[in-house]
Amino acid sequence: MADERDTTERTQAEPSAPAAEAAPRAAARRAARRPAARARAARRAADASAEQPADGADAEQAPASRPAARRAARRAAAADDGAVRPLVVRAQAKYVRSSARKARLVCDHIRGKSVEEARAILAFTPRAVARDWAKVLESAVANAEHNNELDGDDLIVKAAHADEGPTLKRFRPRAMGRATPIRKRTSHLTILLAPKE
Repeated sequence: MADERDTTERTQAEPSAPAAEAAPRAAARRAARRPAARARAARRAADASAEQPADGADAEQAPASRPAARRAARRAAAADDGAVRPLVVRAQAKYVRSSARKARLVCDHIRGKSVEEARAILAFTPRAVARDWAKVLESAVANAEHNNELDGDDLIVKAAHADEGPTLKRFRPRAMGRATPIRKRTSHLTILLAPKE
């Protein structure tokens, strides 16, 4: 009886040890498969190193260096991937009160143009949605200059598209007590900018 109990205890204890060892290996394999997971791991490591102040540094100076450490970790993770990706800057306006079809009629004119040309086209386009496209374009240029330190005049509109948003349902009274639907359509405007090649 004692021998049987010993063998059952051993068999129950043995699977847990390899399972405990396999869990970190499986997590490492998953992280190796996904570049985003590698980048997150690098950020966590950078945050952990930034939280510990260097010798002779005050505790108040450590939080100020965290964003710089995060940016450095992101650059290092991007360099580790080895793939050179073209830098693309994105801006989006959601729930714009115009149908996607009307918005597409305008965005077809600016796709592939430089930022200066796109500004000029939108300034002289006689459609109301052109003002919304101009705002999205200026937002994308500001993102490129502020976040990625790019020159706004050296960018082209790589992509511009309008997707359908939710439709507001309204009704209008008509003759003989009837009601007819009114569809107030919305759209999501997106612009992608890239440096000139």
